[in-house]
Amino acid sequence: MLLVIDSGNTNTLFAIHNKDGWAGQWRIATDSARTADEYAVWFYQLMHMAGLRFEDISDCVISTVVPQSLFNLRNLARRHMSVEPLIVGEPDVDLGVKVRLDNPGQVGADRLVNALGAAVVFDGPLILIDSGTATTFDIVSADRHFEGGIIAPGINLSMRALHEAAAQLPRIAIKRPETVVGTDTVSAMQSGVFWGYIGLIDGIVERIREEDGRDFTVVGTGGVASLFEGASETIQHYDADLTIRGLLEIWKLNGPNGQT
Repeated sequence: MLLVIDSGNTNTLFAIHNKDGWAGQWRIATDSARTADEYAVWFYQLMHMAGLRFEDISDCVISTVVPQSLFNLRNLARRHMSVEPLIVGEPDVDLGVKVRLDNPGQVGADRLVNALGAAVVFDGPLILIDSGTATTFDIVSADRHFEGGIIAPGINLSMRALHEAAAQLPRIAIKRPETVVGTDTVSAMQSGVFWGYIGLIDGIVERIREEDGRDFTVVGTGGVASLFEGASETIQHYDADLTIRGLLEIWKLNGPNGQT
């Protein structure tokens, strides 16, 4: 079995792939101080509940945008699963995507993983919109070249900033409001955040299309992307599995066994 781990700024995703496909996915809040032993206790219990065993994990691939977490995640694979993990971003790892930027090392591993995960399913050129801690817009050519992108604050980050900076504004949940114009503080905030991000997404996509001229396929992913379904006029597909699919493809390109 293959274990893929994607450590983002907010959550860390663990997923198991076997010969039948994805056998399970689990998330935990990202904490760079969490030790390999703490991960092991948590993950062992969840795998046991799913009828899976540490002993059956033969390979592991890790992607992280939190460098401080890598040490403990690597030790989790080495010490508790007796597996040497493949680390996305290390010089000898083939990512299946070429970077057409002046400084390729500045591109986050998660963005390149998503690019590959989308390229194996959707015809390019692509605009990938990942709604997480940040909202990113990434351009991937038809021949799988990462051409650049845009980074904006994520929707949860914006909501937290409103709450923390304004004494009378409460912490709210992300929700599509019934009307654009709010009739109280909560509905006004929900409308501003939700429709503000729809405007951000659709506006940036249209500007990219006008500037570039190519016929892009637009794909949404990330923790809150599904909330925009039916509201955005530019997102054509929603795919929650871009990241784990990309990690699986990277393992296939580099893994020693070639199959799970």
